[in-house]
Amino acid sequence: MRCLVLPLLCGLFLSGEAAARDHGQYANSTPELKAWFNGLKSAKGLCCSDADGSAVSDVDWESNKGHYRVRINNQWVDVPNEAVITEPNRVGRAMVWPIIDGVGGLYIRCFMPGSMT
Repeated sequence: MRCLVLPLLCGLFLSGEAAARDHGQYANSTPELKAWFNGLKSAKGLCCSDADGSAVSDVDWESNKGHYRVRINNQWVDVPNEAVITEPNRVGRAMVWPIIDGVGGLYIRCFMPGSMT
């Protein structure tokens, strides 16, 4: 019985995850912008896509001498230099791709500075 239940549960989990990835704040954008988001990467690797990133308000990120930090869940987190996306920002707003592990750790996979206008 366990041999049948585990594959079924895995299938349900994966299908739900795939459906969730279709939603993003730029889901209705042009194919070019979606392709740009899907190709974004830092020195840590691909950022995943716009569905995994979050826009950051100007008051929730700052720059000091070429280093960045961002506020996530009311906690300021230093952005590692290798997580910074260095190509031009096509949307203007700062974005962050955080990773929250199962033991309370918070890491930045990618960060794209905004224009602060």
